[in-house]
Amino acid sequence: MNVLLVNTSERSGGAAIAASRLMDALGRNGVSARMLVRGKCGFPFYWERMVVWLHNRLSLRMLWHVDIANSGTDITLLPAFREADVVHLHWVNQGFLSLDVIDRILHSGKRIVWTMHDQWPYTAICHHSLTCRRFQTHCHDCPQLCHPSSHDLSYKVFERKLALMRDAHVTFVGCSRWIAGLAATSALLRGQRVVSIPNVVPSEAFHPMDRLEARRRMNLPEQGPLVLFGSCKVSDRRKGADYMIAACRRLRHTGVTLVIVGRQAGWMCKELPSVGVRVFDYISDEHQMAALYAASDVYVTPSLMENLPNTIAEAMSVGTPCVGFHTGGIPEMIDHLENGYVAHYCDVDDLAHGIDYVLDHDLRDAARQKAAASYGEDAVAQQYIRIYEE
Repeated sequence: MNVLLVNTSERSGGAAIAASRLMDALGRNGVSARMLVRGKCGFPFYWERMVVWLHNRLSLRMLWHVDIANSGTDITLLPAFREADVVHLHWVNQGFLSLDVIDRILHSGKRIVWTMHDQWPYTAICHHSLTCRRFQTHCHDCPQLCHPSSHDLSYKVFERKLALMRDAHVTFVGCSRWIAGLAATSALLRGQRVVSIPNVVPSEAFHPMDRLEARRRMNLPEQGPLVLFGSCKVSDRRKGADYMIAACRRLRHTGVTLVIVGRQAGWMCKELPSVGVRVFDYISDEHQMAALYAASDVYVTPSLMENLPNTIAEAMSVGTPCVGFHTGGIPEMIDHLENGYVAHYCDVDDLAHGIDYVLDHDLRDAARQKAAASYGEDAVAQQYIRIYEE
């Protein structure tokens, strides 16, 4: 069986990491799998942004909140596509696949699987619908456009997606039960199969290790609690840096060092003069990141919107309990009070209480056991193989 995984990038972003790890896991389970990614940003990428910008009357405010897939690369002409038995789509936005190309893929006669790393596959144009549920009937008056209307871009793209899904047979996979449950209610996916399979975490990199040794390796304080917070881009307010800062100011524990990893993190240091802060730039090396998790007493993800964060699965795989808001798939990953703490959504006091709770309790074994049972390479790969064969 030849499987072609399709994703916009190879290593940049959570979807790319998840797809690459799945490809490796499939290979170790006897499946011939390869990955197709977009090259450098070209005309399709800039043309799509231009159309959104013009539709928003030259405003940049919501420019990156939506994708309309009006242009892209026709991968159906490539030998890799023709040779594939199964075409497995992942995150294919930002000028990679257009709706016309997706239409050709869905009606190519290939077996099609589409893993949903966000909500775009079953909404019109948005990646995170927040509280909007218009996708359950028909998208229009999109709150993520600067000038929504009854026949705006969301309405037009939803109509196009309805047409391309007609007579298509796709297995949609949610990385979390949360996103799979919402997808099943979408008017776009009526009659399609929707299942839930978590992302893979490679045990070769993410496994339990000695905490003191990990601290020495990462040149971190050997004494005192370490609280880890990270994001690819820390300045992205949707990742909850403001809530992290506020929670640190309310912690009961003293002598805490906040470890921040990610791009554009320096500004947080100025906001926390009373807390020790150590900053790392974005870490792409999995073994280094595993050591950073292992060195920490708790990993905190105060994101305001999430599907199934790779970071939580990685941290738990090395035995580091996690704290996060009750949003998206996070409550599926963290068993409240057993291997971490699920705080009330956007509640700073409860977030701080959750961090204190984890620092007061030894939850490392429970976190590791949950991760091993849920995100093991063989277990996840076999679930996908069964879908491919069906």
